[in-house]
Amino acid sequence: MQTAVTMQTYYYVLASQHFLLEEEPFQEVLEERERYYQENNQEIDFWLVKQPAFLEAQEFAEIKSKCPQPAVAVVSTDPHYINWLKLRLEYVISGKFQAPSETIPNPLASLESV
Repeated sequence: MQTAVTMQTYYYVLASQHFLLEEEPFQEVLEERERYYQENNQEIDFWLVKQPAFLEAQEFAEIKSKCPQPAVAVVSTDPHYINWLKLRLEYVISGKFQAPSETIPNPLASLESV
């Protein structure tokens, strides 16, 4: 018997790792947001994913070609946070996708070797 898998919408901002992790003071932004969530007893709903595997899905071929590699994404279930990041940062691509799916089984998977 198969169990039904609930699809979730994930929102993202995508940029080159060099830009987001070296040129921008992005670590501070993430730490500030994490502190805010802890102070308000909210569950973390955003993740930093280096070399996101979802970019390998055929539907992301055009987006992947527009982003310098290696890429990094902030993935969240909160569209407002991703919109805020897009407005705060320059040179990022934003969008959304549904997962788990046939082409994106794990929305937070990374191609980076650990």
